[in-house]
Amino acid sequence: MGKSIIGVDVGGTTVKLGIIANDGTVMDKWQIPTNKDNHGASIISDIWNSIKENTDTEAIKGIGVGAPGFIDSNAGYVYEAVNIGWRNKALADELRSISGLPVFTANDANVAALGENWKGAGSNARNLVALTLGTGVGGGIIVNGDILDGENGTAGEIGHTTVAPDGYLCNCGRKGCLETLASATGMVRQAMDKMEQDPESALARRYKLNGAITTKDIFELAEADDESCSDIIAYTADVLGLAIANAAAIINPSKILIGGGLSKAGDKFIRRIEDAFREYSLTRASDICELKTAQLGNDAGIIGAAYLVKQYIEDLTF
Repeated sequence: MGKSIIGVDVGGTTVKLGIIANDGTVMDKWQIPTNKDNHGASIISDIWNSIKENTDTEAIKGIGVGAPGFIDSNAGYVYEAVNIGWRNKALADELRSISGLPVFTANDANVAALGENWKGAGSNARNLVALTLGTGVGGGIIVNGDILDGENGTAGEIGHTTVAPDGYLCNCGRKGCLETLASATGMVRQAMDKMEQDPESALARRYKLNGAITTKDIFELAEADDESCSDIIAYTADVLGLAIANAAAIINPSKILIGGGLSKAGDKFIRRIEDAFREYSLTRASDICELKTAQLGNDAGIIGAAYLVKQYIEDLTF
């Protein structure tokens, strides 16, 4: 049997791992908890120990890792990953040292974009923009077939483009970032404001009943013709379309992919985003561009991480 690749997707709650074949097939996958104690000091050793427990290490060609935060993918160096406690972490060097294997790493959103482009909705596009709409807004950009990192690992941070200069305070310390409005967290924040304005609304009644509001509540109430929730969805789609149009004017992609939990809200929501994108975009940029829903779900990260290895080891054989 030939050698395979290990794809790793480091998240704030779990680390996903997979054995990936040369053609991108997921042969096996599993996950372990992300141990954030002591600034995530044991995460790298946990990854290697889990690989040893679940695979024949002699049959591994290399390890690819997608991790959160600002990353120099050429050096495999994590400048900062706040949600797991890493700062100035030589991720690739440390994992390479204990494993004795080639290790390649990149930002998790970029890695997910690689995975979607290789085996998912991207269809090997040369130029692509991918958004992940979850608790935040992640962004991955591929230009001329390669991940766009920028000078210090901050390229692709679409979630931190400003769409409302006087808007909500973001975790990054600035106001009005896209993810303060167009993430699941941002939509719930909009809902809380609506409830303050109208304490007797259907939204407020749902909140009193359940003790919380979720994006599922917002979409359900909008389907029942609740005006407040319909307004939230319309505004969210509008700012997403605006941000995507700005990215398209700079990158000129042939594909824009929408993934993450909010992408499952239904075709109507995706169509609203696309309508706003085409309204705000240069016609020449939007005419060449297809907006699609991502296909790989949680596997995008491990598949994209494996592609990092495949991409960098040109003589990869199995």
